[in-house]
Amino acid sequence: MDGIALKRTLKDGGLVFGCMLSAMGTTRFRSALAGATLDFVVIDSEHGSRDRKEIQELCRMLRDADITPIVRVPVPKAEWVAMALDAGAAGVLVPYCETVEEVQACVATAKWHPLKGEYLMRAVTEGIFPSERSREYLAARHAESIIIVGIESEPAYERLETILEVGDIDGIFIGPNDMTTSLGIPDEVTHPRYLEVIKGVIAQSEAHGVPVMIHQQTIDTSTTAIELGARLVMHSTDSRFMQIAMQEHMAELRSVAQRVHGRGETVTGSDTVETV
Repeated sequence: MDGIALKRTLKDGGLVFGCMLSAMGTTRFRSALAGATLDFVVIDSEHGSRDRKEIQELCRMLRDADITPIVRVPVPKAEWVAMALDAGAAGVLVPYCETVEEVQACVATAKWHPLKGEYLMRAVTEGIFPSERSREYLAARHAESIIIVGIESEPAYERLETILEVGDIDGIFIGPNDMTTSLGIPDEVTHPRYLEVIKGVIAQSEAHGVPVMIHQQTIDTSTTAIELGARLVMHSTDSRFMQIAMQEHMAELRSVAQRVHGRGETVTGSDTVETV
């Protein structure tokens, strides 16, 4: 699925499914991802140590696998949005936005890059372009461009309606770790207060026709997100998927060894993957 198809699916009220790449840094995973039934993948460069070359290679790998590449940039700055687009991203996830000014700058760049400075501000605030030809060129260039805004704190939630009024936002993102910490209930993703915020974000966003993405880590919590109305379904990370598969297979093989040989220690796995 490319960015245009992903946006069309969401506009029609559908759901799309993906995960986050928090550790993967090699394109040799192409074949595994191609068969994983993912619609999109978010390449994390907020918490991950990735340079522009690596992001470009991962975007190309995902496109070759017919998966929409979205880059989570380090900070809510227009310059990082431009760099992600230049690297080949179809979409940009801008983390931890709290002000209208941050959102305006990032959305403007996502929709009209490479316009900059005075020309960009005129295009955004007045709808005036250097020429009609320039406007048509930029609109075609960004036909698939996706901009997702991170609402990850209580102040951001309180300003959500004003942020949504900026317009041209393709998705709203909730980071559970940041949001629960801001609410004073770190990582309590089943807490009534956190669930109340999720409901509020989804209700306000969907009223503007904007789908919501919530990065949950377990089937139960992702199920809750879907039941509450999240349509950009981002589930888990590459690291956690790998750890779960290893644990399940090794546990099964240890059980086989005990049955066949009467030997083999039972080992209980644990979740040692950092939540990002």
